[in-house]
Amino acid sequence: MPEGLLDFIRKSPVPYFAAEEVRKKLEAAGFAELLPGEAPARGGKYYVLRSGTALIALRLPREEAAGFVITAGHSDSPCFKIRDRAELSGSYLRLDAEPYGGPILASWMDRPLGIAGRVMVRTPSGARAVLIDMKKDAAIMPHMAPHLLRGLNEGFAFKPGKDLVALFAEGGAGAFDRAVADLAGCAPEDILARDLRLYCREQGTVWGPEGEYVSSPRLDDLAAVYTCTEGFLAAEETDRIQVLCVFDNEEIGSRTRQGAGSDLLPRTLRAAAAPYTAGIDALLEQSFMISSDNAHAVHPNYPELFDANERVRMNGGPAVKHSPRYATDAVSGALFHEICRRKSIPVQDYANRPDLPGGSTIGNISAETTSVWTVDIGLPQLAMHSAYETIGSRDVDYAVRAVRAAYETRAVFSGDSFELR
Repeated sequence: MPEGLLDFIRKSPVPYFAAEEVRKKLEAAGFAELLPGEAPARGGKYYVLRSGTALIALRLPREEAAGFVITAGHSDSPCFKIRDRAELSGSYLRLDAEPYGGPILASWMDRPLGIAGRVMVRTPSGARAVLIDMKKDAAIMPHMAPHLLRGLNEGFAFKPGKDLVALFAEGGAGAFDRAVADLAGCAPEDILARDLRLYCREQGTVWGPEGEYVSSPRLDDLAAVYTCTEGFLAAEETDRIQVLCVFDNEEIGSRTRQGAGSDLLPRTLRAAAAPYTAGIDALLEQSFMISSDNAHAVHPNYPELFDANERVRMNGGPAVKHSPRYATDAVSGALFHEICRRKSIPVQDYANRPDLPGGSTIGNISAETTSVWTVDIGLPQLAMHSAYETIGSRDVDYAVRAVRAAYETRAVFSGDSFELR
């Protein structure tokens, strides 16, 4: 299972490719794209793609639907976004980029970096989108030597635009633009706009005396995208409409056309509900959502930064995340615990130390447009937002099993109570 995750991450350097890899998995399993204006049918398997980075898949029951079961992760990870006019001249040709989503800046230094994303190419009648990936070590952000930059090892503050500029080539204005155009199959002057990112090229690995750890770029949140997708594809059909969501832009607030705060989910759920007599409102009242975004595993060198009672460890199972910033409440938390208990899947509970609030995620943001019982979960990990992160290898399988169990569970809600059938 970890090897499958690492293969998925290797093929998903930026959100465009992550969504494409999920789409390939869905089409191989018989899912068809639901185009705007098309109506889904009972028993159908569909997906909706938006902006090339967000995707929602649907498995519709043949008989009357009793509600929705939804899982969601996000396709974006902290990185560096290359500016449209990126070339900086000087002793070498460098690329101007800015941090996206709060990366651990030092972790990006002195690592092989790739370049991938989308460019808009002029056509006789308008423009078309082209995905590109240089598929090689294309740039590096070099540290300054401590001999010349005193204090480098004493709490140095990195300055984007100076310390975090990527070295690309020996020189020659236009070399980067020509390289991008060659990959897009056009002339440099025909590139109208681009959305390109630097990404960590280091390969993921399974390590430890018994292979108990997985380290890789982009585990936050491609580990969730992978485990939700695998659990969704493995699940048996029920009388629930089963929904898989991959949103973009969680790392910058989710309020974009392809983010969890957009109309993508409610519009798709309304379309999915149309073939059934119950109606969208009645179906939502009997629905459950898992928002999956990784959690902070207790750090062996900084245990004092974690809550005394609700800290989690790698390989202890998925963590139910509790905080005023998350969508988890007693009902949704109890439901997830009970789903996992029935399948003998270990579960942990995470809460940040009260004076150290954590970040938000897609559960509470999606609730602004789609109100259902929602639990926030995540795989415990170290070095969140680093260019290279670590999770427990056994947790990958635990998460897939938990997602599958959630899809196959028939939860009937009555006020704040529920029965499992």
